[in-house]
Amino acid sequence: MQTLTDIGDNLVKGISARYGLSYEAVVHMLVAVNNGGCSMAQFNCPELGGSGQWMRGGMTMVGDMFNNGLKNTVDNLCNELATVLSNNQVFPVIPAGTPGSNQWWPNNLGTPSSTGAQNNTRYAVFNNRLAVEQNGKVTLYDTLDHQIGGVSQQQGGNASLTFNSQWGNISVTSLPIISNDSAANTPPVQNTNFAQPEAFIQHPSFQPEEAFEQQTEKQVSPSNVNAAQYSVTETLEIIEKLAQLYDCGALTESEFNDKKSDLLNRI
Repeated sequence: MQTLTDIGDNLVKGISARYGLSYEAVVHMLVAVNNGGCSMAQFNCPELGGSGQWMRGGMTMVGDMFNNGLKNTVDNLCNELATVLSNNQVFPVIPAGTPGSNQWWPNNLGTPSSTGAQNNTRYAVFNNRLAVEQNGKVTLYDTLDHQIGGVSQQQGGNASLTFNSQWGNISVTSLPIISNDSAANTPPVQNTNFAQPEAFIQHPSFQPEEAFEQQTEKQVSPSNVNAAQYSVTETLEIIEKLAQLYDCGALTESEFNDKKSDLLNRI
């Protein structure tokens, strides 16, 4: 379990008692909110309905999507945890350049043009470099001639990272890996010629904190629900449209629940 400071431990115990949740559940949500920069959270907490998503001032999604009481609990809890994180030293300070710290990438890379996080994965974009931390392990990639405009994480059995560039969607595994020894000898990277990403709009499931919005709306019908992978926001839009079809009698309750479960498994 994530180590907390004495202040963080006391705050979590108080929140746990007030919300009637276990200490472990509150820590899980605390880490999720922290990874989302206090503006969003991706979580999988059995005590809060399983898999879900929270966006500050936006949409809250829980496994039991029609349970408004649970949605309110998650929204209130995440907002409180975001405030706690902003005003207190909840996690022990870890030296910069160390996995697990807020500045976890190699020091010689300089300042990233953008960063993001989801679950146990974080990334930082530099000129010609992409640093990815997964489960505490940092891998540095050469982005070649790609100008990264967004990063997403496909979850499930074949979890992988992809990014957007001027050449389309590219799997991170297709990029050359720079070893840790090579990275240590790489001179600091300047970002003066780096084309700024377009707010990481196309993949909100793995966004930097300031741009968790969808750029385009996709038209959805029951016939295309079983397509390949969807981003989190696209999935939410589809479920909302399916709910409308269910309300007007176009789908049975069984059909609606089957399609909703299938969509949630694709996030």
